[in-house]
Amino acid sequence: MARNQQQNKKMREDRKEQIQAEALHQFATKGLFATKIKDIADGVGMAQGLIYHYYNSKEDIYVELIKEALDKMNAAILMLMEMPVPPHEKIIMAIKQMLYTIENSDDFTQTCRLIAQATNSTAIPEGARKLIEEKRDLPYQEMAKIIAAGQKEGTIIDADPKELALVFWTSLNGLAIYKATRQDHTAMPDPRILINIFLKE
Repeated sequence: MARNQQQNKKMREDRKEQIQAEALHQFATKGLFATKIKDIADGVGMAQGLIYHYYNSKEDIYVELIKEALDKMNAAILMLMEMPVPPHEKIIMAIKQMLYTIENSDDFTQTCRLIAQATNSTAIPEGARKLIEEKRDLPYQEMAKIIAAGQKEGTIIDADPKELALVFWTSLNGLAIYKATRQDHTAMPDPRILINIFLKE
């Protein structure tokens, strides 16, 4: 009995992941209002009515995608903050990892595209808008702290840490969106180009 319950739970989780992956693609490419539940169901290969066993509406899927994306981004920057390495190494690690992820994860680039669209739209569910207002600034704030710590050590260039954090994230987000909007395989720039923006020679 327990095993059957576990199997059922695993099947339900797998189905939800499939729905989320398809919804992410649909929302990122067509937008929330142009996407229909039928589009998501067709993409997953399940009956439209079955979607409602997992979500009440496409808006619920949208809000969950936004929440999970922001939570993952915030967890990643907090993990970076806690790493026992010097600030300039954190910058190097973050840039290299982000560029690798952008180049190799379509889900990640489409998520960046979705967040950018949601942030610039007033026609999104209230739950998504509140999540963005509550959670979007943490990566900028924590990166500014890393940069300020590196400036004290003399390894990061002298400039307003908040402005440098803005350059850091908007550069990487821009590259992610650039990649998400192209069908061909787009190689990312050499990490040293971005690294050299922030580190002293």
